[in-house]
Amino acid sequence: MASEQRSKRGAAHQATSTPDGQAPWADLEVTVPTDRDHASVVALVECALVELTHEAVGAVFVAHQIGRSTRTQYVAADDVGEQFQKRHFDDRMGWHETTIPRRAVRDELITQLSRSASTAAERSGEGAASGPDIFVVKPVRELRTP
Repeated sequence: MASEQRSKRGAAHQATSTPDGQAPWADLEVTVPTDRDHASVVALVECALVELTHEAVGAVFVAHQIGRSTRTQYVAADDVGEQFQKRHFDDRMGWHETTIPRRAVRDELITQLSRSASTAAERSGEGAASGPDIFVVKPVRELRTP
């Protein structure tokens, strides 16, 4: 089934939209922790980075912790996809923006999406977080900004 999904995504990248009219990036959403293996997480991140470079979309990772949440957005800063604008929002600290290279975005996303259930629980304390962590690709116009 995973190879079937990869084939479907690969075909979607060759067209401007899927047969049902959805944008190729429309199904790029993951709840963390995920049951995906490492290779699948890497493929998902690479797919997202390609879409960020070629479409007016951004990647968003929302982490929920007890009493607070953080939101990190990644948007391509150049036409070749080597530099990305990273916008990080913390309920307590507000917005912080910086420009980082593609490799750093790739590594951050792989690390975030590879977290296990125990890692997520430890990060948020003993109790349950207010919701699962989520990674999604969405149109830039729908991203929250400062």
